[in-house]
Amino acid sequence: MIELKRDSLVFSFNDVHPDAKLNIEFQRTLRIPDDDNDYPLPPGLGRFPMAHVDDHADNVPPAWLQRGGVMLPMYQSEAMWLNFNTTYVADRATAYPFAIKVAAGKVNAVTGETWVNGLGGNPQDYMVAPKQPWLDGYCVEKGLIRQFVAMPLGSGYSAEEQITGQAEFGGVQIVAYPMKREVFERRFPKVKARMMKACRGIDAELAMDFLEEPCGGAAMGLAPGGRMKQEILDDPFDINDWDTEHVSRCFVHICNSMVWHAITGKRPPTTPPTAKQYNQAGLPWFEYYAAEAKALKGSDVLNKLKSVAEMGKAKGDVPLPENESVEPKHTVHLRQGLAKDQVREGAF
Repeated sequence: MIELKRDSLVFSFNDVHPDAKLNIEFQRTLRIPDDDNDYPLPPGLGRFPMAHVDDHADNVPPAWLQRGGVMLPMYQSEAMWLNFNTTYVADRATAYPFAIKVAAGKVNAVTGETWVNGLGGNPQDYMVAPKQPWLDGYCVEKGLIRQFVAMPLGSGYSAEEQITGQAEFGGVQIVAYPMKREVFERRFPKVKARMMKACRGIDAELAMDFLEEPCGGAAMGLAPGGRMKQEILDDPFDINDWDTEHVSRCFVHICNSMVWHAITGKRPPTTPPTAKQYNQAGLPWFEYYAAEAKALKGSDVLNKLKSVAEMGKAKGDVPLPENESVEPKHTVHLRQGLAKDQVREGAF
């Protein structure tokens, strides 16, 4: 079962295990400069508002009704990241594991392949939560992604259009597979409870007003933006550990923010601050340290895509306003995979 709660998708698999629950948030964030520098992780600035497509059946395109799911608003050139949270099982001292496939415009964000059902292990075409706490973009190299940036579907910028030559789907597609119950209970025997790990983000409320900018057509796709330091981690389990008999999928439509108002009657959020404004305020960026984790090598297909800035230059267009380079002033280092109370040794 999939539910929309507090602008988050909640995947529940009670038939598998009462704690087999996955929460996915779509976080607003800074658009990092698209300048071929490698930036740390930007913050979460709060969840995008979301709505059921079926609640607005009279105002959405027929194709959206056929695909079902939910929708959210994004401005042209706005960025997002996906936050994965799974239910913590105290008597086993772990969060319930999930395999998660994410595509944008039916293009796999990990491999760059067009959509196929099921889980692929060679190459790995999915992520594992809670080991993978978030996804900010397309996996282009080992330890590097290109940020998800919204562009009008049909403008030629999206990964979908660059790879398939079509502007058919747009949006984000998500499929979740829980770990088999018997595997979970075998791999994680009961222990005394301990504290959960810390999570990324500041959910900042900035005391600033930013002008809203109208943008193109109704449907939006995700294009590759600036380069960011982020590892897409190898599956630490066996591919057969995942329960492919119990699976849920959701189509997340992205609509132009101004169209959001016409569809729902609600105003979209104001545009987020620029990277320059955020950096000048001295607010933190993030780096994530996952001990003993292996990163995927990245997709050659995705690495060959043109970024929004590169595509704009080829078109003689300027699709990214305020694309100035910045040098992050304050970086917070997050950690995972260390024992309770363990101090990580760094460079002297």
